[in-house]
Amino acid sequence: MSTEAVPAWALILAGGDGVRLRSLTSQIVGDGRPKQFCALLDKETLLERTRRRLDVVVRPDRQAVVVSRPHKAYYGYLVDELAPGRLIVQPDNRGTGPGIVYALLRVAELAEDGPIVVCPSDHYVSNDRAFMRHVQRALEVVREASGRVVLLGIEATSAEVDYGWIEPAEAPGAVAEGTVLEVKRFWEKPSAHLAQELLANRCLWNSFVMVSRISTLLALTAATAPGLIRAFRPLYTASRRGGPEATVERVYGALATTSFSHGVLVRAAGSLNVERVGDVEWSDWGIPRRVIASLKRAGHEPSWLARVTVA
Repeated sequence: MSTEAVPAWALILAGGDGVRLRSLTSQIVGDGRPKQFCALLDKETLLERTRRRLDVVVRPDRQAVVVSRPHKAYYGYLVDELAPGRLIVQPDNRGTGPGIVYALLRVAELAEDGPIVVCPSDHYVSNDRAFMRHVQRALEVVREASGRVVLLGIEATSAEVDYGWIEPAEAPGAVAEGTVLEVKRFWEKPSAHLAQELLANRCLWNSFVMVSRISTLLALTAATAPGLIRAFRPLYTASRRGGPEATVERVYGALATTSFSHGVLVRAAGSLNVERVGDVEWSDWGIPRRVIASLKRAGHEPSWLARVTVA
């Protein structure tokens, strides 16, 4: 799977606190580390698996990881593993909105304005190569039309109320696998009744994997959440001068916790696209029952499975 023209970058989101899964991960590792730093499968952490998956289409020296400083004990090894400037440390976790904007501004200092894959670090994917074929197709779309944002939408298999859903403008059942569709709207964590309707209408789970250009994502944020971009202006100016850590602290100290989905994607739905993914099992592994269910379906029995209790 080779890429053409400007090589792609990847931004791996690893700054979350993993609170919802802590009842399970604390039993497995004996401390409160977030799930992305836990070896839940095959002796690799979820972050390590995500990095290895991205290697299929993005060179390792073009992968950036955004983390939060309170988790330093768990990400410190990345200082030696990542190329200079690729470890992006937030003073604290302020949600995916600030995490993505800050990291995009930092990556923009390192990269020409090429395509970038924004990817959570804590999800389960049953087949890495099949999943990355969809990412590759999304990259091709972005290269052909530079102003597009393509999300990966997973064919839903249950009426999940904890997921974000994507309603395509055209029913997924009417088009071929892997087709890029226009987004009609997003449904964030629907009620049980609405989730059943979304499932029946062949709507898609939002994997939160996004492919676009750095400038496109920043422009989209400026149009939908201008306050978030303004908040980072002092930091961006300072970082261009190799600015002081005090500026980073000051900016983050004033930031509210913001979701990129709610603050940007939902407001820009009509201008986005979605790549339909139906040949890969995916889960956000946000709660223990999803982890156990995925492992059982895949036939995996990690060593910790026999010694944990799942409510």
